[in-house]
Amino acid sequence: MQTLQNKRVLVLGGTSGFGEEVARQALQQDAQVMIVGRDPERFQQALGRLMAIGRVAGQTFDVRDEAALATYLSQVGPVDHIVSMVGGALSGGFLDTPLAEIRAAVEAKFFTNVLIAQQAAKHLAPNGSLIFTAGAGGHPHDASGAIVGNQAIQTLVQGLAVELAPRQRANAVAPTWTPTGLWRGLTPEQLQQNQAATEAQIPLRRVATVTEVASAYLYLMQNTYVTGQVLAVDGGFSLV
Repeated sequence: MQTLQNKRVLVLGGTSGFGEEVARQALQQDAQVMIVGRDPERFQQALGRLMAIGRVAGQTFDVRDEAALATYLSQVGPVDHIVSMVGGALSGGFLDTPLAEIRAAVEAKFFTNVLIAQQAAKHLAPNGSLIFTAGAGGHPHDASGAIVGNQAIQTLVQGLAVELAPRQRANAVAPTWTPTGLWRGLTPEQLQQNQAATEAQIPLRRVATVTEVASAYLYLMQNTYVTGQVLAVDGGFSLV
């Protein structure tokens, strides 16, 4: 297992939820962390919390902007591990969901991460890794675009693993529904309903903690013999 001490870790979408917790856990292992987020206020708040732990810097911009991403990566120099939290969620089947919404979900989950991979690979240090975010749970008939996007992330890391070998690696983490900032638009009642509905379908009968999910990203950074894999952190959801 590779130590993260003095390693340079970049978290795209590192200002809340899983991303901020990945940054926190990396800092606790004495890594040098950089975070990127779109919202200036959330960025500053997260930066303040993380600076109390260790060496952290970052910038606000939209990683879907290829020119902005390329410029930032060229400025920060070689990075040991690049984590992407980029993606979203979508409810609805293929027949009852507007085509534009399905396309947007696939674009956000898959094509944006292809863009990130193409840019990030140029700045990945030897023995480094790319780690993406897929998802577990849901079905094609009730989460159409999200399921396609998640399956495409698996294809992406399988291809990248071969293309990057033997010098670097590519993997992904697939959490199931977890209460994070992604759901900040829900009311407390809706959040509670979603959690109860999810827990009823999970063999372990509970949702994950943000800490549990984030630790999977750290594992994939540190285990240098894992590549081309999607690590499900879903309490067994994908088994039923």
